[in-house]
Amino acid sequence: MESQDSERDAILRALTPVVDGIAATFGPVCEVVLHDYRRPEGSVVAVAGAVTGRTVGGAMSEIGMRALARGEDAVDELNYVTRTGAGKLVKSSTMLLRDSTDAVFGALCVNVDVGEVDRVQGLLAALAGTAGTHADAPVTTFGDDIDSVVDALLDTHLLRQGQTWAGLDRSRRLALFRSLDERGVFAVRRAIEQVAARLGISRASAYSYLSQARAAHGTTANGTDDTHQEAHP
Repeated sequence: MESQDSERDAILRALTPVVDGIAATFGPVCEVVLHDYRRPEGSVVAVAGAVTGRTVGGAMSEIGMRALARGEDAVDELNYVTRTGAGKLVKSSTMLLRDSTDAVFGALCVNVDVGEVDRVQGLLAALAGTAGTHADAPVTTFGDDIDSVVDALLDTHLLRQGQTWAGLDRSRRLALFRSLDERGVFAVRRAIEQVAARLGISRASAYSYLSQARAAHGTTANGTDDTHQEAHP
């Protein structure tokens, strides 16, 4: 395990100057972020640019959580468009880092602020009598605080149901926990306690819902057993 960590550390060190190089090449509309997924709550190990406001020591976004949840099945996500919580339109690519065993342990992410480009395109489209928009781009929470990312995911899923936790029946409650699990929320340290507090239920109840949701789906997150969170008190 120590040699594996040494290998991963070496890869991250080698990529650190690449972060600055890519950002410098594309200028102020570009941000490059290097993540170490071994530390979800502080995964940002290098950053250049200021598109999403990330800083070293900041937490991963739900995009990183999703990669963690998929484990070995995770794949690169390239040229996807999203919006920050402040409404900034961003085109991003997330390129996963793997060690010699092919295990995912981090990512190199490139974020480009396409708002200005989109506005120019809109003007040209209006002049040409055509229309194009990214109005349907999903909102992604980028923040240095992992709690804010978990809160945003939880709020999004409750709003999608159009209900409060108290208004959900058992099947929808299980679906909520399964959805959060699939997005890697419970790979984050103390996430189960945070979710329980936000929903107004006990920690034991939250673990019970998570266990039932996984059992109903026939799998467990990341191919591990349901005691994953117990390893992160």
